[in-house]
Amino acid sequence: MTIAVFIGSLLAAMAVGIPIAYSLLLCGAALMWHLDMFQAQILAQNVMEGANSFPLLAVPFFMLAGEVMNTGGLSKRIVDFALALVGHIRGGLGYVTIVAACLLSALSGSAVADAAALTALLLPMMVKAGHDKARSGGLIAACGVIGPIIPPSIGFVIFGVAANVSISKLFLAGIFPGIVLAAGLWGTWWYLTRKEDLNPPPRRTPDEIWNAFKSAGWALMLPIIILVGLRMGVFTPTEAAVVAAAYALFVACFVYRELNLKQLYEVFDRAAMTTAVIMFLVAAAMVSAWLITVANLPAQVISLLEPLLGSPTLLMFAIMILCMVVGTAMDMTPTILILTPVLMPLVKAAGIDPVYFGVLFIINNSIGLVTPPVGTVLNVVAGVGRMRMDDVTRGVLPFMAIQFVVMFLMVMFPSIVMVPARWLY
Repeated sequence: MTIAVFIGSLLAAMAVGIPIAYSLLLCGAALMWHLDMFQAQILAQNVMEGANSFPLLAVPFFMLAGEVMNTGGLSKRIVDFALALVGHIRGGLGYVTIVAACLLSALSGSAVADAAALTALLLPMMVKAGHDKARSGGLIAACGVIGPIIPPSIGFVIFGVAANVSISKLFLAGIFPGIVLAAGLWGTWWYLTRKEDLNPPPRRTPDEIWNAFKSAGWALMLPIIILVGLRMGVFTPTEAAVVAAAYALFVACFVYRELNLKQLYEVFDRAAMTTAVIMFLVAAAMVSAWLITVANLPAQVISLLEPLLGSPTLLMFAIMILCMVVGTAMDMTPTILILTPVLMPLVKAAGIDPVYFGVLFIINNSIGLVTPPVGTVLNVVAGVGRMRMDDVTRGVLPFMAIQFVVMFLMVMFPSIVMVPARWLY
């Protein structure tokens, strides 16, 4: 009955159009009423405690770093460097998108920010070169999925806080799976464009490539600083976010000099607005998370799925399919916050490595950002690229399919994730 109240109240609130954060609060209130312990004071206290977390300070700083990079010229120079490297190859602008997405992912960790930057910079060039606009938009949207996987990642921060899992280990474990997803997109793009009549940009000279590298050098140093700092224990993931934001501000204001005072105010405003939305979601979700624990809901879920506990692979398949279904209707952050407290006891009972589960869980939720009808990244690409949502959806389907294939291969062969991760720990 408790499970029915939890799911029913949440879905009913969402069905009538109530924003997800308020739906989570209503769900918490419904659970409190069902458990005969409703007190407004408990509700307010859990909301406050939900946002009172030191690791969550990484969220506003990573958001700020992403906004600064897009406005201050760092993203543009990353794209120019990728263009100089592989832009001249047949279908090269698609490969530029993939390379640039990996590099940008190592800077901001935000799928929305990366997709917006890549769409504005590369979509007009891809159309001019002869690529199908829908397919190009679909590739850019699919590349945005890499953002929350290659560290630093806001998704890993939120999951690490909700699941009490090492964020540093999640960051390091996400590197190789992100590269594998990019390789899958590379092969799919090659297959789809092999017969297109294209007019790629001219090959850059070695001097031009070197100049592009020097221009992007300050931006390329950021992921190296973050990963080396995390690996050597110089700073925590939260402190890494502060380093990223401070470094991006320094480069944008004093090295590239593309960020003035007026733009700086707008950058801080956008970062604050996005952070407020995320933090309110986190705070509201913690009410339901606390009540889920009080109601012993994870034990009820474990009893329902007890036949699968003896087969971790089969259990992971079931969880991934559940996340795929949820991802079609919900955004990444609320999905993480709602499902993590329910699924983590199940994962631990089955003996699954929490870091391995976290990487697969975030990959699945990241792909959910491009699954219709509520794909946030699809909406961003359609809006920035001035495209119909149907066209972007049609273009993203083959890339989304290969990403799901890669994800399920990682479910079948956990060593794809864990062997490289243990090398990096």
